Amino acid sequence: MENNSRRGFMGIAFGAVAGIGAVGSLYAMKKSWDPLPSVKAAGFTTLDMTIYNENELVVEKWRGKPIFVLKKTADMVAKQDDDMKARDIVVDGSHYMVCIGLCTHLGCIPAYNADNEGFVCACHGGEFDYAGFVRKSPPGRGFDIPPFTIKGTTLVLGEAGPEFTDMKANAVTL
Repeated sequence: MENNSRRGFMGIAFGAVAGIGAVGSLYAMKKSWDPLPSVKAAGFTTLDMTIYNENELVVEKWRGKPIFVLKKTADMVAKQDDDMKARDIVVDGSHYMVCIGLCTHLGCIPAYNADNEGFVCACHGGEFDYAGFVRKSPPGRGFDIPPFTIKGTTLVLGEAGPEFTDMKANAVTL
């Protein structure tokens, strides 16, 4: 009987140690799969919208992608139709085009022509207007708008606020 109780104790002790080891291993694996704090911080980019000049393209970075920020002139806003206005991001009364600066055809970075108020992709000749819509094919759709939220005069990229949610619900962006 003593052998059976010793064997039972050894079995329970071994099972407990194995269980604790398994939990510790799973915890360590989960921690190794979590993104690093530096990666989490790269998920958000804050833009002070008061520093941009009208009809001057500024390229920012968000998650390694170029972000085009274009403050529109009053003339540009007046010429827009309803579809173009739906893509505008309005901060403190000023209208902006903020989009991921990659051609939706093959991912090239289009160049902005301030005189023509549009973008030209050198790879295959695709053209976009100042609202981000396609003027000339081959791109299949306009520039994508990154998730954003407006906080006063700042724009936070990477966080989907009510304005972005409305754009997505109305099929303005993907």
